[in-house]
Amino acid sequence: MKHIKDLSRKGDFGEYYAVTWLWDQGYEVFQNSGCSGPVDMIAIDKKGDTIFIDVKTATTHSQNSNNLYNTKVRTKKQIKLNVQILSFNPETRELKFIKHVK
Repeated sequence: MKHIKDLSRKGDFGEYYAVTWLWDQGYEVFQNSGCSGPVDMIAIDKKGDTIFIDVKTATTHSQNSNNLYNTKVRTKKQIKLNVQILSFNPETRELKFIKHVK
């Protein structure tokens, strides 16, 4: 994914991976139709439980291109809505939910 320079395109790529990954985990997925807001998608599991998700794509730190990092901090609005951060590593294409500390 090193050839994708535009950060918004990298974010789009991560969101598409997140949708298919969540499908593989057994979720129904509904994406935000806009490009802003505290939630990228809503996932519903087989029991009917709903998860609000914000996908964060890891980027490289400008001083060390080998270290990937991403923002794990939720906004006040995301905390109020109990939005879960789903981290996407573009190098390995791995996705994982971030454990939030309240």
